[in-house]
Amino acid sequence: MTSRWTTQQGADEIVRQRRGAVCVTVMAMAAALTVTACSHPLRDLGPLPPRSSGPPIPADTVVSELTAAMAAEGVTLKRTPQELIAIECQESLTGEYGSATVDAAVRAGFDRARKDHGWLSDEQSGSGFLGLRKNNWTAATTLPGAGATGSPTAQVVITLVCDGGRSKSSPRTGSPEPAAS
Repeated sequence: MTSRWTTQQGADEIVRQRRGAVCVTVMAMAAALTVTACSHPLRDLGPLPPRSSGPPIPADTVVSELTAAMAAEGVTLKRTPQELIAIECQESLTGEYGSATVDAAVRAGFDRARKDHGWLSDEQSGSGFLGLRKNNWTAATTLPGAGATGSPTAQVVITLVCDGGRSKSSPRTGSPEPAAS
């Protein structure tokens, strides 16, 4: 029994040594790749090209195009006032659609925006998400789904963001600082 236990311990020791050798080999290869990759300093290739492919478009134009495209499909949208949006260069369009075919209406509205107003499909669109891109603007929405909340109407929200949008600086509030005496 003792020799069998010793044999098993010996086998375990050999496996541990092989694993250790593999780890050392992998670490040595990683170090060699790091040295090779870092031996050439990075070159400055200049600024990245802009994501937009045309001149900047005013917010009023993109809002009117998407509102018109969605209205043609029966979805009435309202523009959220700018003082309620925390990011500059962002717009939010909201509305309700009272039908079980809300997803089809939103898809048709996005298709109409592509056909009638030159918007392009955003490559990040996926299941339950729609996106459009035009010059410096990106429009995105999630499909509300018919009857998801159990109410007869569904909320439609389309968010528009332009390239380079940043948080708005908050206006100063509170009491003015006392004057020096």
